[in-house]
Order: sequence, then structure tokens, then C-alpha cells
Amino acid sequence: MSHLIGGILLSLWLPQTVFSSLHPECEFIFQLEREERLCHQFIAELGNTSSEGCQPFWDAVACWPHAAVGETVERGCPAVFSLFRNNTGSVSRNCTSGGWTRAFPPYHIACSVDDDIPETEQSYFATVKMIYTVGYSISLAVLAVAVFILLLFRRLRCARNFIHIQLFISFILKAVAVFIKDATLFSSEDTNHCTLSTFACKASVVFCHYCVMSNFFWLLVEALYLNSLLLSSFYHSRPCLWGFSLLGWGVPVLFIVMWIGSRVYFEDTECWDINEDSPYWWIIKGPIVVSIAVNFLLLMNIIRILIQKLNPRLIHFNNSSQYRRLTKSTLLLIPLFGTHYMVFNFLPDYFNVNLRLCIELCMGSFQGLLVAILYCFLNKEVQKEVHMQWLRWLERSYGVVSPAAKCSQMDTPF
Repeated sequence: MSHLIGGILLSLWLPQTVFSSLHPECEFIFQLEREERLCHQFIAELGNTSSEGCQPFWDAVACWPHAAVGETVERGCPAVFSLFRNNTGSVSRNCTSGGWTRAFPPYHIACSVDDDIPETEQSYFATVKMIYTVGYSISLAVLAVAVFILLLFRRLRCARNFIHIQLFISFILKAVAVFIKDATLFSSEDTNHCTLSTFACKASVVFCHYCVMSNFFWLLVEALYLNSLLLSSFYHSRPCLWGFSLLGWGVPVLFIVMWIGSRVYFEDTECWDINEDSPYWWIIKGPIVVSIAVNFLLLMNIIRILIQKLNPRLIHFNNSSQYRRLTKSTLLLIPLFGTHYMVFNFLPDYFNVNLRLCIELCMGSFQGLLVAILYCFLNKEVQKEVHMQWLRWLERSYGVVSPAAKCSQMDTPF
């Protein structure tokens, strides 16, 4: 469960020490492995020098030498524990006719090291994982239905819905990437992330980073589109849509390729899922932070424009309802455009990890669901089109004709 912290932080990206290129937990494991090899080498060099007394052995933490019956051997706390805290404790064992006794006091007491994660913390991590798994699963299903609806009806095919579909797909890929990463890295609690360095695990991490990054950029595209819509500066031309597509899908590829190159040549360690204090991590994190900041500024500008346009002295009777609907939709979308990310992205990565887990994973997993509801299922244009198709189906099947089927206007801005 301790490995869960580093893996499930999709947006937190826990950092990795540059000089050692190892996370402290991995350094702990590797030092223990080195000590174990030295111990076995020491035992092999001794050979069968004496069959009396207690034989030398490795107890998974320290190496114990040969001792005579009745002798008490004291060992200082292994140096590996200094990675977590400075201590000068010691552990002892008695050599009896029946062999070595248990270590006293126990390592976690003598060396002031917790031997396990507290049960409440384990329960918290398990709960977080369950919540974001449920959230991404529901979002994935609802987003898939939303994409199907927008693609199915010809009258819904426009530049606005093209951008919405791309945003939905980015949320779908993000959810799929999280599931793939969990299946690859956390399929077993016994998985050693310090030695896991396969192509599959690295590919899953790269894919996850790309999907997260593209999702942030499509949120930026939505904000750019809304801003240009209010300024009446958006032209429904194919080059504009290609430009948005390049920003949403192409720009993240550039940064991901640069990050892969830096990891391959400078930090090819573990599964690329630990990035503590790594300067190369900013190749991915930097553009995301910038996109969040720009998104926030654009949304503030949208609010400013709406306040001006909703001035009763400037509103014309024909478009007042349109701007009111636009205002309502925009205000509902503000928390979905990453406003809460503004707080955490300018704080240290280790700041209040539990709170960041809750907000960025639990709440973030339902973000796609909320976007699908607001952009698709609550969209009156979509509702009317679905209703009209339903009435046409009733007419074809049962000969039922409704007056509502004779007229339909698509007048909502979203």
C-alpha cells in the first residue's frame, strides 16, 4: 500500500532526487540488498569454521556473526535507517543452545522506525483508490454516451460540438490511462516499484502523462473558444479547428517526447513514475501549470465580458436570454476549468498530500461526468434533437404525430 502514494498521484507527480536518482524508499531497499549480499559473502568466506554455538545469518535487516552459547551480541541500528531519521539505537540477540533468540528490543522500537503504515492511513488510501476508480468508471460510461449522441445526430455536428467531442475524448483517454497504469503498476501489493523497469510499465506511465496533459490543453481550448465566442472573433473555418486540434493533441506530444528523451538519457530509473525534485519533470508540469494559469485568466476575462454584456442598458431584447443562458453555463463551468488546480500547482508537491489526493483524484475523477452533463445532457439543443428523433421513431413505429415534431429551433449557445 505504501507504493500506492506515488502511483495514484495523477496530477501531483511526487518528485525524485536528482543526485541519487532514487526515491528514499528505493534507496532503502537497494541498501538492504547490498548489505544482504555482503553478509552472504561474509558467511561464505567463513565457511564451516565451527559447528558449535550460533551460526552467522542475515535476518533481512542486519548481519549477525558467529557466537558462542551464552554470548549476547549487540548490533547498532543499520545505517540504512538513517535515510529516514538519525538514530543511535542498538539491537541485541542471545545465543542459546537452541539457537538465536529474537532481536530485542524490536528494530522498529530500537531504531525508531515504523515497520508499517498506520491502519487508518492504509484505509484512507484504499478509500481514495475506490472513490476515484468509481468516479472514472462512471465518467467513462457517461462520456462515451455523450460522444455517441453528438456524433449520431447530423444537426449537432458543428464547430462548437467538435471541440466538445475532443474534450470528452480527452477525459475518456485520461480515465483509460489511469486504469491501465493501475493495472500495470499496482496489480499486486508485492510489486517492487524500485526494480520494476519494463517497457510496459514505462509505456503506461508515458501514456498516462500524455492523456493528462492533453486533457488540460483541451480545457484550455474550451476556454479559448468561449472567449472568442463572446468577443465574436471565432470564425468557423477548418484552419481554426485544425489549430485547436494541434493545440489539444499535438502540443502535448512535443513535450512528452522531450520528457521521454530526458528520462532515457539522464534519469532512466525505475518505471519513470517517481519524479522527486527532478528538473526534467518541469518539461511536463511547466506547460500544464501555464495552461491552468492561462485558463484561469481567460475565465476571469469571460466573466468580465459577461458582466458588461449583461448591463441592462446595453442588452437588446432579442439576445438578452441568450446571454443569460451563456452566463449560467459559464459560471457552472468555472470550477471545472481547473480553478482548484490554481491553488495546488503553485505550492510544493509535498504540501498536504492527503488533501491533494482527495481534491485532485476523488473530485477530479468526476470532472468528466460533470462536463458531459453540462455540455451534452443539459444542452437544450441536444435535448431537442433527441426528443425530435424519439418523436420521429414513434411516428414511424406507431403512427403517432406530435405537434412538437413540426417545429424545432436550436437557440442555445452551448
